[in-house]
Amino acid sequence: MEPGLVGPGPYRATRLWNEIIELFRTGMPLRKHRCRFKSYERCFKASEAVDCLHELLGSNQNFGPEVTRNQTVKLLKKFLKNHVIEDIKGRWGKEDFQDDGHLYRFPPSSPLKPYPKKPSFGKEVIKFPNWNDTKAGTSEEHIPVKSVTMNSEMWYKRHSIAIGEVPACKLVFRRELSQENIEEIWKSMTLSRLQKVLGLDSLDEVIDTKLVNSKHIVQNAYSVNKQGIVTLEDKSKDLPHWILSAMKCLANWPICSDAKQPTYSGFERDVFKTIVDYFGQMKEPLLTFNFFDIFVSVLGLLQKHSKAIEALQISCLLLPPENRRKLQLLVRMMARISFNKDLPPLSESVRTRTLMIQAFSRCILCSKDEMDLDELLATKLVSFLMDHYQEILNVPSSLKSSIEEHLVHVQRVQIKYAGADTDATFPTPSFCHQISTDEFEYQRASGSQEPLAALLEEIAMNKEISVKDKKKKLKQFQKSYPEVYKVRFPTPETEAMLFPEKSKQKPPILMWALKKPFQPFHRTRSFRM
Repeated sequence: MEPGLVGPGPYRATRLWNEIIELFRTGMPLRKHRCRFKSYERCFKASEAVDCLHELLGSNQNFGPEVTRNQTVKLLKKFLKNHVIEDIKGRWGKEDFQDDGHLYRFPPSSPLKPYPKKPSFGKEVIKFPNWNDTKAGTSEEHIPVKSVTMNSEMWYKRHSIAIGEVPACKLVFRRELSQENIEEIWKSMTLSRLQKVLGLDSLDEVIDTKLVNSKHIVQNAYSVNKQGIVTLEDKSKDLPHWILSAMKCLANWPICSDAKQPTYSGFERDVFKTIVDYFGQMKEPLLTFNFFDIFVSVLGLLQKHSKAIEALQISCLLLPPENRRKLQLLVRMMARISFNKDLPPLSESVRTRTLMIQAFSRCILCSKDEMDLDELLATKLVSFLMDHYQEILNVPSSLKSSIEEHLVHVQRVQIKYAGADTDATFPTPSFCHQISTDEFEYQRASGSQEPLAALLEEIAMNKEISVKDKKKKLKQFQKSYPEVYKVRFPTPETEAMLFPEKSKQKPPILMWALKKPFQPFHRTRSFRM
């Protein structure tokens, strides 16, 4: 089986788990082994399983070369616990797998995980201001109009409105948007853009939109310093001063901000351990439990570089401001430490970049109910964050400008035509939600009737087409939509009213008809000379 990229969408972690199991069962070589004077068919050594699975994960697009051998051993322990593998005596259920010479085998059927049934999140109704309200102190009937000289073209336009050829219109004065209106528009358009980038029909299966705080989005977009780092109004939610000093020290090594700091051998390792301990004791990861599925879905876009960056930009906008600030400072420190050649090694056995990922991946991304692939998924995401943190942790400029343009538009004085309840230029964006089959059938039956009936009425009342063409179009419509046609024309008489019979006029009397009837030629005698 060729390993493929598992794209974004619901239950991505479960889909990855099932794919790895199938790849491992297909790719793991099985042969005869001897143990304590006894032979066992179709089995493998623990160390051979580690070699095979580590190679599979490293070459798989969903995980990549960042996966370590130690992480592979942890995954095999979970395989043993979930009865993906068993020892040669058929024992399983414990995580006592070791990278050694013990023999294991596959059970007759490896259990693939079923997709969990999540309750469908109801669509949140976002309240927008009533655009039909006039601005306070302004009357629609007393709008100052500059007098103009009436020419033939203007007279025709006014006359056309009077006879109904062009719909009448009026000026609509918009009220100023409240802060709540602005925040809800930001939320709606942000989620709509995220759904489009991920290529999903609905966000319901990957995020509960009711948990998205519109105030957080606006604060993350505007309350930033010159470096783009979020600033907090409540300083008690910020990182402690001593942690900030420690992070600055390693990020700017060897130029520390505090000249009084000690410089003994191993000082940098003690500072690093202090930072790791602080972030390791957090009760919830920086990307939060609520948004775990949305970030796992983004991992399916990593091959599409620009889309993955935009999706992560938008997803990080949804975070609480204190989480976004901590994430910005932490990932920036991790990236600087990884590329700092002047900083002494922080580990004797692990490369600095790998150490950063192993130390902080769990405090950045993990699920509330510990999942089997949490560590591998977090490793992949954190690695991408470190490589592109300057772009990802900035506010997406295209989204910001489009929302700001929309906010300006909806507050302008507009021309509203009769029968138009919404603005056609900038429709209010919304995100889809899943509905039941019965509701879909009802909406399809009821929702499609109105536009079809309007189309039929337009054909019937159109005076610009000939009678022959009109009859042809009506016949085509009747053949395609007989039910709609029958509602409009229940009897042949109602249809005939569209084509009133013209009174038959007698043909004009021709001049030659007034003359005497033709007289046949009578032969007469000819006179010979």
